[in-house]
Amino acid sequence: MNKNNYAILMAGGVGSRFWPISTKEFPKQFHDMLGTGETLIQKTFHRLAKIIPQENIFILTNEIYNDLVFAQLPQVTKRQVVLEPAMRNTAPCILYASLKIQKENKDAVMIVAPSDHWIEDENAFTQNVQQAFDFCAENDALMTLGIQPTFPNTGFGYIEFDKETKDAIKTVEQFREKPDYKTAKEFIAQGNFLWNAGIFMWSANSVVNAFKNNQPELFSLFEQGYEVYNTDFEDDFILENYAKAENISVDYAIMEKSENVYVLPATFDWNDLGTWGSLYDKLDKDENNNAVVNARTLTEDASGNMIRTKKDKIVVVDGLQDYIIVDKDEVLLIFPKAKEQDIKKVLQKVKDNFGENYG
Repeated sequence: MNKNNYAILMAGGVGSRFWPISTKEFPKQFHDMLGTGETLIQKTFHRLAKIIPQENIFILTNEIYNDLVFAQLPQVTKRQVVLEPAMRNTAPCILYASLKIQKENKDAVMIVAPSDHWIEDENAFTQNVQQAFDFCAENDALMTLGIQPTFPNTGFGYIEFDKETKDAIKTVEQFREKPDYKTAKEFIAQGNFLWNAGIFMWSANSVVNAFKNNQPELFSLFEQGYEVYNTDFEDDFILENYAKAENISVDYAIMEKSENVYVLPATFDWNDLGTWGSLYDKLDKDENNNAVVNARTLTEDASGNMIRTKKDKIVVVDGLQDYIIVDKDEVLLIFPKAKEQDIKKVLQKVKDNFGENYG
């Protein structure tokens, strides 16, 4: 296994669309969402460890999840857990971790991978990542893995690549915002659009230079701490300076501004597990097309529902189609699947009416 291979495993999100299971105190990446026996972060860590030495997998998360990380990944060391003292989107934490990795190994090539994706064909994933690593080791490149669209999804951003190239790795023409349905259909019809999965690969030097060229203020802020990174004085510097960083995504910060951006169309199945509906799509269904996690169910005239409870709870459902039914402690959610994007708004109403403890 190549000692220059590194990973930044992104595990700081709250996952509020999976409320009430996912909360600020215990977000979705630390749950076994699919009933596999492994949480999402554990599953992602083990997938990355097939191509990256375990000690080179860095976990990026908010400081409030420090204990959860060590509880679920006892094999990692303090060196590998990079804590954000404030939530500042993906660009600041990726720059911070990249500078740490660059200082440790100037020849490092890395993948940035979210902790909450579901990938079934892990061998294909490993092959795709190795292909990207080989390219990034030889070229000044910012790379992303693009997902072949299977339907006109309006919930993802899209990557438009150069139609003319016959190479496996394509030059990116531009990133496109989440489209409306008509535009998404047009993208798919053109044949040179991929879903943006937020999986990136690059050398440490390439990504640091991209920040230096495109985000000079952000780069300057974190570069000031270079001397103390990977030392006992690092925590003090980050505590004092991290919150000063701009709240900006890595897509806006460098990917959309750079000329040396490439995409490899992925050959594996992928699901971003962003909503209860996306989880429903991945789960096995009963004879009435209900997806059930943990519960024991009796259903009558009930189909297309997503049902999740604590272990072995008996749930009787009659006359409901295409609903999300989730029971957790003091909260019971019964909500139309078609309105799942509104769960974040509902969560805010619950907090406003009943207190922050319920979110």
